[in-house]
Amino acid sequence: MTRRIMLHKNTLLCAGLSAVFLFAQTSTANAAVVTSMKPLGFIASAIADGVTETQVLLPDGASEHDYSLRPSDAKRLQNADLVVWIGPEMEAFMDKSTQSIASNKKVTIAELAGVKPLLMKGADDDDDDHGHEHAAGENSDGDHHHGVYNMHLWLSPEIARLSAVAIHDKLLELMPQSRAKLDANLKEFEAKLASTDKQVSNELAPLKGKGYFVFHDAYGYFEKHYGLTSLGHFTVNPEIQPGAQRLHEIRTQLVEQKATCVFAEPQFRPAVIEAVARGTSVRMGTLDPLGTGIKLGKESYPQFLDQLAKQYSSCLKGD
Repeated sequence: MTRRIMLHKNTLLCAGLSAVFLFAQTSTANAAVVTSMKPLGFIASAIADGVTETQVLLPDGASEHDYSLRPSDAKRLQNADLVVWIGPEMEAFMDKSTQSIASNKKVTIAELAGVKPLLMKGADDDDDDHGHEHAAGENSDGDHHHGVYNMHLWLSPEIARLSAVAIHDKLLELMPQSRAKLDANLKEFEAKLASTDKQVSNELAPLKGKGYFVFHDAYGYFEKHYGLTSLGHFTVNPEIQPGAQRLHEIRTQLVEQKATCVFAEPQFRPAVIEAVARGTSVRMGTLDPLGTGIKLGKESYPQFLDQLAKQYSSCLKGD
């Protein structure tokens, strides 16, 4: 009888250990590359394809400027194989949660050695205070302080390539058994990015010199890379609507500088832009800096660049 009880206990113990082991395996299998926002997910999913899943915290339609982290988001960050974000100056909502994540399990794009020399100051083409106000009171540990630099880094094809290399290198450290696949993915991403970059350059070349206004100060990297001519922006922080004086200044410039277009964004209501453009010959367009509607995949970042280029050209050309 005692022997039978002991056998029963051992069976239960083995079953329990098996369950724990299975749970651990399942938890590991469910771990993923977790990115703060979709464009970073585009880059990460191309590199992690066939190796691990890629997830995005920021839902479609939400803005990185005013998002609040949910408890389920915090859990996903802690369980992630790798966390990819710009840094506290952009995603203030992630700052506390990422502090406890080991350095070998996160990529902070703004702090990459190759990215720092490419950082652009916040736009200085008018007399607004151009410091980004996403993370008031938050300072990064790097050389740049909150508000000094434009942190919409995913809009630079060159920074996107450097980000892909950094994601590849971190995943290789964590999953050396997947070297062949990770190497192939990076090579494919770089080749596709180069061909798309050339295609987008050709598409946007005829538009150089055509003036326009954007809703908020986000597109500097894209515009510099492709030689586009922004006349300014409605607001630095999209959470804050521009004041009457600012709108009057823009309306005056729309006429004086003969801007071709004013661009809204799907994440923010364009009523203020419609009001300013009303009664002028200026066309209205929409730029989506987050790639809403594009699914994560091997070619999603090139698709994102192509979509943004078409959004510019359709309005500036008058298609």
